[in-house]
Amino acid sequence: MYHEQDLLKNFRKYDAYTEDKIALGIEQNRKGWGEITVVDKDGNPIPDAKVTLSQTSHEFKYGCNLFMLDEFETEEKNRLYKEYVKGIANMVTLPFYWNATEPEEGKTRYDKDSEKMYRRPAIDLCMEFCEENGIEPREHGLAYAAFFPKWLKQTPEKEIKKHFEKRCKEISERYADRINCIEVVNEMFWATGKFFKFYKDPDFVTWCFKTAEKYFPYNELAINECIQTWVDEKIKWAYFEMIRNAINAGVRIDAVGLHYHMFFKEDVILKAANPKNLFDTMDWFAKLGKPLQISEVSVPAYSYDPENEKIQAEILEKLCKIWFAHPNVEQIIYWNLVDGYAHGATPGDMTKGENKYYAGLFRFDMTPKPAYYVFKNLFEKEWHTEAEVTTDEEGFALFKGFYGDYTAKIEVNGKIIEQKIKLGKELYNTYKIEI
Repeated sequence: MYHEQDLLKNFRKYDAYTEDKIALGIEQNRKGWGEITVVDKDGNPIPDAKVTLSQTSHEFKYGCNLFMLDEFETEEKNRLYKEYVKGIANMVTLPFYWNATEPEEGKTRYDKDSEKMYRRPAIDLCMEFCEENGIEPREHGLAYAAFFPKWLKQTPEKEIKKHFEKRCKEISERYADRINCIEVVNEMFWATGKFFKFYKDPDFVTWCFKTAEKYFPYNELAINECIQTWVDEKIKWAYFEMIRNAINAGVRIDAVGLHYHMFFKEDVILKAANPKNLFDTMDWFAKLGKPLQISEVSVPAYSYDPENEKIQAEILEKLCKIWFAHPNVEQIIYWNLVDGYAHGATPGDMTKGENKYYAGLFRFDMTPKPAYYVFKNLFEKEWHTEAEVTTDEEGFALFKGFYGDYTAKIEVNGKIIEQKIKLGKELYNTYKIEI
């Protein structure tokens, strides 16, 4: 159980520092100016045109994993899960674990109607859900030794490499033009030596990325690592050096993933959730010059006690604001939405595995916790732009908003037209609209 006085004091003693960093960071890094010029069909400027702007999506990526798609014991839970995901995500992580996509050598599980596997919905089923709902999929676990298939256990390294290259080719042919972010390796320090000797090869990361680049030349290639990068100085330094050395050797690593599973006792959480440590850690990895991905977030509540759930929500809110404010962070992905269906335990057993942390945003009965509303409201309300501007005598108007897609409604003398525009961090953001 949380001890509110100790844990939240950890945040609150930095309130002035944190609030200043957040406010400045969000204003500088997540918002920008757009220019709109309204003209008639002959190109003449139209003054006093009313322009109403409504944000429809975020450039920043946020969401959850999709590991329970059609995996629940009732159709009602399956229906609610889909609705909750659609309401909280513009990006989801898909389970590309090797032992789930090829549990038997040569027998793959990509097709929608593949045999069921708990927490591992078939990739085509996930892709269909994403494409129907305008949600960006993210590949997870291209080379992750903890979930290499059993049939590879006694295979020599040379043969593993052949199989991995075949795996890359298959995934590329099916999904390279439909999934942008490819997570190449995951948890190098947590899993090193536990499963495959190949994972201990000093050239493992270099070889995997160079192989992935052959098959995913136009995709974002990401590396990923466990929460110890926030709390263990040795692992933080080693992870940084691993990436820097690979980049210096000509390896293309496009994004750096940082887990944030708070599956610890409170003494470790106190360090991990310290606002100054959070900013310092992000600044440290930002030296690599790559986007940062807060790739797997779990904030425990430890029970269904209302006070614990309230604290879970407050901590998640503070964490998300800190991450969102940092210029290098490009995504925040919550891990398991629903309690009782996490890794390492049977469904509903809240005494084992990751279930015992009660880290979902929904309870086992699918009712939302306060943390769900926090996550949803940040992106849908607090970090959302609705604006109204009027053009000057040159038909020109400026607006400022969060980066993302917008619907612009232009009204002149009772005539109204709508146009889709994009306010982007790397765009010129200048639009001429004819009415």
